[in-house]
Amino acid sequence: MGSKRIGILTGGGDCPGLNAVIRAAVRTAIRDYDFEVLGIQFGFEGLLTNSAIPLSLDAIRGILPKGGTLLRTTNRGNPFEYPSFEDGVQSCVDRSGECVENIHKLGIDGIIAIGGDGTLKIAQKLCDLGIPMVAVPKTIDNDLASTDYTFGFMTAVAVATDAVDRLHTTAESHDRVMILEVMGRNAGWIALYSGMAGGADIILIPEIEYTPENIINSIMQREKEGSNFDLIVVAEGAKRVGGEEAYIDRRSRRLGGIAYQVAEDIARHINHEIRVTILGHIQRGGSPIAFDRILASRFGKAAADLIGQKKFGKMVALRGDEIVDVNIRDAVSNPKYVDPDGQMVMTARSLGVSFGDGR
Repeated sequence: MGSKRIGILTGGGDCPGLNAVIRAAVRTAIRDYDFEVLGIQFGFEGLLTNSAIPLSLDAIRGILPKGGTLLRTTNRGNPFEYPSFEDGVQSCVDRSGECVENIHKLGIDGIIAIGGDGTLKIAQKLCDLGIPMVAVPKTIDNDLASTDYTFGFMTAVAVATDAVDRLHTTAESHDRVMILEVMGRNAGWIALYSGMAGGADIILIPEIEYTPENIINSIMQREKEGSNFDLIVVAEGAKRVGGEEAYIDRRSRRLGGIAYQVAEDIARHINHEIRVTILGHIQRGGSPIAFDRILASRFGKAAADLIGQKKFGKMVALRGDEIVDVNIRDAVSNPKYVDPDGQMVMTARSLGVSFGDGR
């Protein structure tokens, strides 16, 4: 096979394991296929600015355990809806043609796009325009149905579980209600897993609407049973029955503050002090745990193989113990939410966890 040039980019929020994907993809591309590899900086933004760096074996040395992304990333830069300011008015313009032109100028024969739902939708659109694309799913929310797990999720769960453990001891010492807010816009996987692993008493997730009355009843019931403290883990996208999510900024739809809302709802009805901890971007940062390093490495290798085999328009995925490929288009159309009647939720209920719904 003659030497070809491929590109790799990371889009959307950062995530533990991104560097492991890059490392595995570069090693496989160079060693097995004799490809030249370019790293495209700041996601699809880099394709509009021709911001690319060579990724040699030396360039990726030592990045396996590092958090973040060697290539840097951004939540902006969608070439199909690129922000434009004219006469003080913001609008969106389609710069996809310019993006395609720059890809050809860079001499790129295929691109590995690593990202979440938004990044993969852009990758599919570019594929429709004739750009050979392969995708790697990345989201700490673990909300893609096409893969059993996404890398970064287990690291986020480990970080959140450690936080629950630490809050447990201080809650017990002071007879307090400790509320931990974790990430999870539409899917409550991080809250559910970390809450169960840390022994939380109440878990609030987007898939199961809660009422303040049910939270208060759960706390009072535990008090009758002799427990004078409570741990509540709440996903940022949780909401009351008939209500909506809590926002830091409604215009940008930036979620946040649900933990404070819960605290305010229950404060007047219980005798315990309440403290709120918002974990925030701590869940995204730092070194990936072993599970995510291995999964990310397997994804990176498989993505490079797809490029080498010219199987474009595909996304790598984990099914059971095997890495498989699925159509990008199918992957982004199938979100994965917590099943309110599923085994995980039923197990938590059997262990005494309340989901704020009165069941």
